[in-house]
This record gives sequence, C-alpha cells and structure tokens, in this order.
Amino acid sequence: MKITLKIWRQKNQEDKGEFKTYELDNVNEHMSFLEMLDVLNEKLMKEGEEPVAFDHDCREGICGMCSMVINGRPHGPDPGTTTCQLHMRRFKDGDTIVVEPWRAKAFPVIKDLIVDRSAFDRILQAGGYVSVHTGGVPDANATLIPKPVADEAFQAATCIGCGACVAACKNASAMLFVAAKVSHLSLLPQGQVEKDKRVLAMVAQMDEEKFGACTNTGACSAECPKEISLEHIARLQRDYLKACIKGKVS
Repeated sequence: MKITLKIWRQKNQEDKGEFKTYELDNVNEHMSFLEMLDVLNEKLMKEGEEPVAFDHDCREGICGMCSMVINGRPHGPDPGTTTCQLHMRRFKDGDTIVVEPWRAKAFPVIKDLIVDRSAFDRILQAGGYVSVHTGGVPDANATLIPKPVADEAFQAATCIGCGACVAACKNASAMLFVAAKVSHLSLLPQGQVEKDKRVLAMVAQMDEEKFGACTNTGACSAECPKEISLEHIARLQRDYLKACIKGKVS
C-alpha cells in the first residue's frame, strides 16, 4: 500500500522544528510501524537525506523506548499496545500518518522523535527502591502475601516507564507513572519500612521536574500500553496524605 508520512523533524532542543512530508510506496501490511520507519530511513539515506531519529530497543513491547505520538495518540490507535507492536495493517492504502514526539516540558526533544526522559530516572532515584540488609536471602515462602495484593502489586509493576501517560495528559502530568512505582512497593511487605519517605520524596521530585498537575481526566490510563489502573493514583493520594499527616504529628 501507499502512505503519506508527516514526521516531526528537529535537529536539537534549541531548533524550532517542523513537520516534513514523505511518500512511501509498497508498504507491506505485515510490517510493524518501526519496520516501516526503517524502510523510510533506508530510502532517505539512498537519497542522501538525514534519516529520522527515533528510539527503539527490544521491539517486543517490553522496554517502552518506542515512544511517539501517531495521529494524535501516544503509541498509536491500538489500546494496550506499544509503537513497536503496532502493525501497518491497522492503516489503509492512501492514509496520511502524522508522527511526532512526546510533548512535555519535562521531556525535551533530543532529536526528531527522541525525547529526554531522564526526569523519570530522577524520580525513581528519589525513592523507587527498597533497602535490604546483606546476608542470606530469606525463603520466598516465608513472607506470605495475599494473592489479590500480589496481583495488584504486579499490575503496578508492569509499568515500563515509556511516558505515554505524560504525552496523553493535557497537563503533562506524571501521576500515573509515579503512582505505579509507589504503589507496587507500598503494597508489599518489603516496601513498608520506607513507605512514607518514598511517597514524599518521589512526589517532591516529580514537582521539581515540572510535570503538570493531575486533573483526573483518565487519558493517562486509557493510553497506557500496559493499561495501568487509575486506582494506583488514588492509592498514591492516600499514601501521600497519610505521610504528610504523620510528618506534622511527629
């Protein structure tokens, strides 16, 4: 099939950037979206043009590197899907596809479709961990965790930190990402010791990174490739409020 691509091209953070239009013939419907971009880049290089820069790694829906907005939606039109899992059969012959990077002040553009998501790393460094004592590893069965709690913690832990929640939010809020990272630790026994310190530190770092405020529109969860529930944001709010109250009382 034949498609028209309107792709955001930007040399660096200081460059103004603009959309450029490219035509591709004989696109195989079984190609993934990234394979289609590979074909485009081969064509551009043969013509002596600069290839389109975009992030990718596993191409299996695991790493979250393949972050781009496709026709106005993070990762494209399919729910619960990363860009690398999106296939060209989802589009029709003659379609025009608009591709651009995440749009958020906290995610500055490095080049073309690549943004700097190190703000997420700094949030994790602020408290997304548990401290453990060295020595022998305790038997896994020694700490009993109810299955519903374990399942909910695992669901939060499936967050791949791609940033689709930020790109989908009209305020560029990172609440779903932070909530998932706080939630999966606070639900487990190993995360209880630093529970209050963790939520206060990670929310403070999120604010420092200049992410927007959450206004509960739900776009983040709707566009999340791992379909992280808004329940985790509710838990984050409760944990944060409790930690603030404890801090004032003590």
